[in-house]
Amino acid sequence: MRLSLKTTASLLAALASGPFAYGCDSSSDGPVDPNPSGSGEEADGERALAPAAHPDVAFLDAYAETNRFRLGFPRSITMLRDGSGVLFLRSGGRSLEGKLYYFDAESGEERELLTAEMLLGGGEEELSAEEAARRERMRLTARGIASFSVSRDGSTLLVPLSGRLFLVDRATIGEASAIREIESDAGGAIDPRFSPDGTHVATVRDGDLYVIDVATGAEARLTSRANTGITNGLAEFVAQEEMDRMRGFWWAPDGQSILYQQTDHAGMERMHILDPMHPESEPASWPYPRPGQANAAVRLGVIAIRGGSTRWVDWDHEAYPYLCTVVWSAEGPLTILVQDREQEHESLRTVDPATGATAELFVESDDAWLNLDQTVPRWVANGTQLLWSTERDGRFALELRLADGTRARALTTGDLDYRSLVHVDETAGVAWIAASEESSETHIYRVRLDGEGEPERVTTEPGEHSAVVAHDSSLWVHTKQLEDGTGASVVRRANGAEVGTLGSEAEEAPFEPNLTFETVGRREWRTAIVRPRDFDESLRYPVILHVYGGPHARQVTRQSRGYLLDQWHADHNFIVVLIDGRGTPGRGRDWERAIDGDFISAPLEDQIEALQQLGDAHPELDLSRVGVWGWSFGGYFSAMAGLRRPDIFRAAVAGAPVSEWRDYDTHYTERYLGLPEADGEEGAYHRSSVLTFAVEAPVEDLRPMLLVHGTADDNVYFSHSLKLQNAMLRAGRPSELLALSGLTHMVPEPVVMSRLQQRVIGFFEQHLRGE
Repeated sequence: MRLSLKTTASLLAALASGPFAYGCDSSSDGPVDPNPSGSGEEADGERALAPAAHPDVAFLDAYAETNRFRLGFPRSITMLRDGSGVLFLRSGGRSLEGKLYYFDAESGEERELLTAEMLLGGGEEELSAEEAARRERMRLTARGIASFSVSRDGSTLLVPLSGRLFLVDRATIGEASAIREIESDAGGAIDPRFSPDGTHVATVRDGDLYVIDVATGAEARLTSRANTGITNGLAEFVAQEEMDRMRGFWWAPDGQSILYQQTDHAGMERMHILDPMHPESEPASWPYPRPGQANAAVRLGVIAIRGGSTRWVDWDHEAYPYLCTVVWSAEGPLTILVQDREQEHESLRTVDPATGATAELFVESDDAWLNLDQTVPRWVANGTQLLWSTERDGRFALELRLADGTRARALTTGDLDYRSLVHVDETAGVAWIAASEESSETHIYRVRLDGEGEPERVTTEPGEHSAVVAHDSSLWVHTKQLEDGTGASVVRRANGAEVGTLGSEAEEAPFEPNLTFETVGRREWRTAIVRPRDFDESLRYPVILHVYGGPHARQVTRQSRGYLLDQWHADHNFIVVLIDGRGTPGRGRDWERAIDGDFISAPLEDQIEALQQLGDAHPELDLSRVGVWGWSFGGYFSAMAGLRRPDIFRAAVAGAPVSEWRDYDTHYTERYLGLPEADGEEGAYHRSSVLTFAVEAPVEDLRPMLLVHGTADDNVYFSHSLKLQNAMLRAGRPSELLALSGLTHMVPEPVVMSRLQQRVIGFFEQHLRGE
């Protein structure tokens, strides 16, 4: 989820005392009026209710077939180290098939390099179950060429496709000899990567690590797992899903050895997914760690590419069971970040690959939880310094430390919220970072490593900006999605001069959202309002609150393309509102950690109060007719909102909701709620569970709820919606269940996406317009 489904805050007695005592906190003056002045029928009786409208479903079909108008944009942008050009993938505007392109920085011209047909000779693409699961963790729906890598000198491409591996000589593409397959009967290749010198390729086949000589194609097996419950060279589920760590092996800088992860799933629970459309098929089975249950056991070992025994890395696995980050670069020592199960302490350690011994540099601690940043640590100055990020002083910041771990200086301070490290230019003495002083935007900055001067903001236009920078810093690609609806990936020189733009085949959306952004209320909530394109200010409109409301995701961002579906909903004569409250990122440590020990009370309070502030300011919002919908954590929030505050929400659509946090995964859930309390105790899991309120809330407050869930969801299992529907049925509460047969946590099929949204808007038409 992101879901994937994290300040320290005391639980407010008023928020925890019952399902209807959530309208105030310790700083409010009293309970919140569910129908504030100017927002409802009684306060503004002369306004007529906007009639139902029926915009063309052709938009919805186009929205689905273009994957939200995102297909066709350049992705997987990769710079050649010398800045001579850019490699990237792109599909057609209504195609999932990725093709490889090259942009020449000198001429400014772009050309197609490689397609799946060129590699497979017209054969069908096939994905193994392991690769399909890995793509699910990456939220990747692409077919064709989905990934690639390039040798350090830029001469050779490595392309995995359909479980097979292909080496491509970039200079002779188009000739018969340019493409060479690395053939193997050991199983499909997962996560293949070049050695630093480009002479070898390492990959995982059937749970073991292999190394291949590029010149000869000879393949050697480096590990032999003892049983199918052990894997070598692959990241475990929670690393992929919750830590953003997709790698399970790392090349030594000299290319002569490999550090790899061994994962033992013994003792873990296994979850099973049966395809109800094909009951004759065997169910798929996966190890899955639920809160309080066993995690996978992870260790690291170093092995030479010529084979031999493994040298195991030594650290206190009992104190620090989670392997979060690994860095092995020529700029500094092999370094690992390990974390305790509660995620309140983490140790950054250097590793001696010759002995496996580790030495602690420093420990980072937080009495709520620690967020991970996979772009650090980054060694600089020939290994005498490292870059690190921390929330220690109340806001995410970048800092410089010495080789012994001692903090040297902060590189960002004040209201600038650091997001990630993009690039380091040691010659110029600067680091490129993604950051912002405004939570609804992301910009690119340059900060000096010596700490002198103010951060230099490189991007200016309101919106979301990212950058990919060449190793020598001579060239970079500036990708932007802006508030005015425009977007592009612009190739620039180091001084900002434009070289050209990477081509896009994305379809233009048929309209621009009627969108406004406002900051409201005592907490300065960021909000977005989407009105019908033919909005009539003399009418009042039912309101749809489109929500996520949880960790690691912002909904209010100043890029208008993200609100196209909201506009289609609004054109049915609704007003759609989006709000980022406490628990969401970008507003500092305390803001995010308001959910510590209670997933829902503070976010629900914020959404309601901000909504009512908007209602006070805009009488066209009919707050007596409010519906709520969301997906994943947003689905959880929507279900909770409908059950806990039926006085506010007349209908709820909960997509793929987590109904019981004891059934989600360890790393995500325990980060925020800790270990589960004993059965019968009313702790964090009890007060954060939808099932609690499905049973406890008064039956007389009946509000309709539509549950939507993919039957093959291996992130938030289908059982979550089944348990919730069962609890609501037994409690006499109305609910409907829409099962998406065979689909996972994503909804990639255009026809299903289109029909799903028609069902959602029809549900709100039925329950928000009637009396």
